[in-house]
Amino acid sequence: MRFHCLQHVVFETPGLIASLVASQGGVLEVTLPGRLPALDSFDVLIVMGGPMSVHDEGVYPWLKEEKRLIGEAIRAGKRVLGICLGAQLIAEVMGGRVYDNPVKEIGFWPVRWADGEEEVVFHWHGETFDLPPGAELLASSPGCVNQAFRLGENVLGLQYHPEVTAEIIGGMIENEGHELVDGKYIQKEDDIMDARPVRGRTWKLVSTFLIN
Repeated sequence: MRFHCLQHVVFETPGLIASLVASQGGVLEVTLPGRLPALDSFDVLIVMGGPMSVHDEGVYPWLKEEKRLIGEAIRAGKRVLGICLGAQLIAEVMGGRVYDNPVKEIGFWPVRWADGEEEVVFHWHGETFDLPPGAELLASSPGCVNQAFRLGENVLGLQYHPEVTAEIIGGMIENEGHELVDGKYIQKEDDIMDARPVRGRTWKLVSTFLIN
């Protein structure tokens, strides 16, 4: 199985996902903006997060070509996983609208799955999206309705970050810590750093989606 990861900034790496792929004997290629893979060079596309917006094509011209690749991969039936910005890119490419969320979510906050189960996961986002046509909503939170969705059998979008390690979170705080202001769903830096990511239901979903 050939995996390709579109990483948008150096401090938001695939983290635990890279470890998962390696543990299963998969090959994961990671590229930064401006270096897109050929469509036939991968079986699974992983689209990471980043501080930019899907609307920033004027500032980041590479976004236009990345959106094209995402759409081609989905239409070709390849598995595509989007995380945070990646989920927003998928949503826009497939016909959804991306816009400012009423509140920012930063830190460890719960999401509620469609069957009522709750899970605490790591968030860092200020925008949200409408579900693309035909998508199934999997999880929501009080601060953001659309937290996780599936589109058919080959597309999974997560507004939050199942891949994070303590090192990744530290890098996000170092580079984006100016966003840690008072807010209903914004945790303090110390509270974020004292918490530890848990591999719960989302991790099982991601693992099954990527590997099986």
